Amino acid sequence: MNLGGFDSFQFSHGGETRLVFQRGEGPGVLVMHEVPGITPPVADFARRVADEGFTVMMPQLFGVPGKPLGVGNSLSALARACIVREFAVLASDRSSPITAWLRALARHLHEHAGGPGVGAVGMCLTGNFALALTLDAPVQAPVLSQPSLPFVLGRKRSAAVHASEAELDEIVRRHRDDGLTVLGLRFTHDFMCPKARFDALRQRLGDAFEAIEIDSGPRNPHGIKRTAHSVLTNDLVDEDGHPTAAALRRVLALFDERLRAGTQADDRG
Repeated sequence: MNLGGFDSFQFSHGGETRLVFQRGEGPGVLVMHEVPGITPPVADFARRVADEGFTVMMPQLFGVPGKPLGVGNSLSALARACIVREFAVLASDRSSPITAWLRALARHLHEHAGGPGVGAVGMCLTGNFALALTLDAPVQAPVLSQPSLPFVLGRKRSAAVHASEAELDEIVRRHRDDGLTVLGLRFTHDFMCPKARFDALRQRLGDAFEAIEIDSGPRNPHGIKRTAHSVLTNDLVDEDGHPTAAALRRVLALFDERLRAGTQADDRG
C-alpha cells in the first residue's frame, strides 16, 4: 500500500507485524492516527511535522491508508477497534495492549533518528496512547489530541484517562526529574473528550499537564461548530489567528523544545 510522499516498512514486535509509513529527517516523532485510519488530513499532518525537520513514523493501526473520511469507513473502523483485543476501549485504569507494540516502535524510531528522545502524537481513539508511551520508551514530547478512551459511558469513564497508576506515576517522576510536559488538545464541547478527562489529568499531573481547550460553544468567536473533534486534522483551520492553527504551532514548538535541544548541544560540543 502506497501513501504519497512516504516510504514504508514492516515492523514486528511480540509476534505482531504492522505496516509503518515514514517521512523526513531529524529527531523522531511517532504519529498515531485517529478513526477511521490514515485519512488525507492525518497524512497531511504527518507531512507537516516531517517538513518541519522531523523523522515521522506513522503505523497503520486500522483502516485503509489514504482512504477519505466517511461515515461508512468510520463506523467500520470503530466497530473493528471495539472488538479486537489490542484496543481496550472501555478500560479506565489501564492502557490498550497495542501500546506494548507502539513502545517498541518508539524505541526503534529513537535508534533510527537519534537525539534526546522522540515525540508521540495520539488522536481520538489513540489519544491517550501517548501517555502509555512514556513508560519504558524514550518519549520526551507526548501529545494527546482529543483523547477519547475510555469511551464515555457514565461519570467514572468521563474522568478516566486510559492509563494505569504506574504510567501516571512515571510521568510525574519524569516531570520532576527532567521537566517532561504532557500536552493535551480538545474542543470544549467535544462529548467524546469531556472536560472531566482533562480535569483529571490536571489533578493527577499538576503542572506536568499543559491543556489547550478550544472554544466550540455557541457564538464562539471563530464559528467553530459544536461537533468539532479533530484539532490537528479534520477541524484544523491553518490560518493566522485561528485557535486550531495556534494549537498546531504549539505542538511543533513542543517538539522543537524537547527534541532539538540535546541535538543542538551535541553539535556545539
